[in-house]
Amino acid sequence: MTHRTAAAPPPSGSPRAALLEVPAEVLAVLFLPSPEDATEDQLRGAGCIWCETGPLNADTAIDFGEQKTLAMAGESWFPRACLRCAAAWAHRGLFEHAPLCEQCTDEVSRCEIGLALYRLIRQGRRP
Repeated sequence: MTHRTAAAPPPSGSPRAALLEVPAEVLAVLFLPSPEDATEDQLRGAGCIWCETGPLNADTAIDFGEQKTLAMAGESWFPRACLRCAAAWAHRGLFEHAPLCEQCTDEVSRCEIGLALYRLIRQGRRP
């Protein structure tokens, strides 16, 4: 089991400063892989947690923040994803989340999780 924390926002002068912060609740919907199955590059955020693309940097990755895991005695890992994988997994997560969420079915703008997933999808499809 993983204890999830939200990623810190990028610095205000950064070209990615306008990009979203991924709330901790969204990480559960994204189905992050288990850190026990991750490579060393994936554990330290240098490779995509889904496709192992790397090396990643602030312009080519979505940072999911420091994660603590109980299975690895509370050790930290730093999952990041390439933009394409983040968009694909957010799309899958939105299809699973939205039909079961009263806020999403009434008005998506009221659901923090639905909005964050939608923004990840759009962000991942930008050139």
